Amino acid sequence: MGSLSRRETLRLLVGAPFAATLGCGPRAAPPIAGRLLGPDMERGHRLREAPPRASGPVSRTRVLIVGGGVAGLSAAWRLARRGIDFELVELEHEVGGTSRSARSDVSAYPWGAHYLPVPPAQNEALVTLLEEMGALHGGQPAEHVLVREPDERVFYRGYWYPGLYPYAGASRHDLAQLERFDAEMQRFARDFHVPIGTSPKRLELDAIDAFTWMRQRGFDSERLLWLCDYATRDDYGLKLEHTSAWAHVFYWASRLQGSGESAPLLAWPEGNGALVAHLRGAVGERIRTGEMAVHVEETARGVRTHLLGEASRIVESEHVILAVPRFVAARITADVSTDGFDYGAWMVANLHLRDRPWGRGSEPAWDNVLYDSPALGYVTATHQRGRDFGPTVWTYYLPLVEDDPRESRRALLEADHASLSELVVSDLERAHPDLREHLDALDVWRWGHAMTRPRVGFMMRGARPELARSRGRIAFAHTDLSGMALFEEAFFHGVRAADEVA
Repeated sequence: MGSLSRRETLRLLVGAPFAATLGCGPRAAPPIAGRLLGPDMERGHRLREAPPRASGPVSRTRVLIVGGGVAGLSAAWRLARRGIDFELVELEHEVGGTSRSARSDVSAYPWGAHYLPVPPAQNEALVTLLEEMGALHGGQPAEHVLVREPDERVFYRGYWYPGLYPYAGASRHDLAQLERFDAEMQRFARDFHVPIGTSPKRLELDAIDAFTWMRQRGFDSERLLWLCDYATRDDYGLKLEHTSAWAHVFYWASRLQGSGESAPLLAWPEGNGALVAHLRGAVGERIRTGEMAVHVEETARGVRTHLLGEASRIVESEHVILAVPRFVAARITADVSTDGFDYGAWMVANLHLRDRPWGRGSEPAWDNVLYDSPALGYVTATHQRGRDFGPTVWTYYLPLVEDDPRESRRALLEADHASLSELVVSDLERAHPDLREHLDALDVWRWGHAMTRPRVGFMMRGARPELARSRGRIAFAHTDLSGMALFEEAFFHGVRAADEVA
């Protein structure tokens, strides 16, 4: 654990007040089995050390895509459909970025993003992808991927209740504010759409934080503020007081359909890993993993990219699509601004259960949220397959939401498996007292720079649409260009960049 004690680790990960409530498990409890996983941080951090340029053989392709996350795979999917020659290189040994997944003998399960709202018809490229996968038919969701009921529940004051808003004991004041908040989001809906694209509206909201905006509008209900804070932690890895009010309104208003209801959700046991698998299959053999781009420069004839892997090589191409986070792009090519970009860390744990732990109240759901936890709760991998009894996998999500993420990131990366697994189990035991009796193993994945965070002023600073434009023969494609880590935004930028170079 380096220089940090277990208590210091917990304090940095979940805050001192909550850390003080966590037990260390029964004194005689055996250690929790499992693995400590994550991206190859050692290789990724080599970019900070200015690695040498490649000196190996030179190959040629029309378009080189650097980065195998959703944006890079989406660009590759679009180029493949257009019949354009390309190659995709990825630092990790698997593609998918924060939409990666895995599989056990019980079920597939996610290591990150785990759902996708049904897109509107005008998002033609994404609709095409989902139709191609069989997830949509004539624009309507297929039954097997539509999140089935019960879809969500919240653990509040010792009981599970259906839905995410804690209605139990809510006052007239609370309910009136919830109704007024919903009506306000309806009025904003016409100006907020997914994907954001190149012309976001109502940017004056970006000048203040979401908590201040809520209080200015007279929203002071503790339950409503909790729900909104849960939403910003869920999508952005930020507390309400650190989130741009623009991003806060976007979360709610952009999901509303013409009927006024939120778009239904699509989900798979492996989460968005199902989307990654389809994109990877469409790309075929043109993916090279385990290769790191260390230098990208435009030349008189195109673009020259230096790659380091088991051996070094150089790729000359007509165009390059940099489908990597902004802080990575700035290290491998010239004149890339990182002003305003802020990246948060996340911990994701998968609990492998031989049977279902007990809980009081509403029946188990797909998404299970604890009201008083700094984590987001867990999703159940087997829910979509209708397997409500017996072995399962729970995926637990903890965003590290501190204003300055450096210390919490350090704590996450220095912590050992025993400390992190005890954190997860101690949190969930409050809702499931017999959890340890059913737990076979608990694997932890650490995302040091999981996603960009839309802080106050991010959308206005430096004009985001300008950052997304190609520079000569180098195009940029990544979800952070939209200011938020959503599949739809990554897919949009990948398709846009592919169309630009085509």
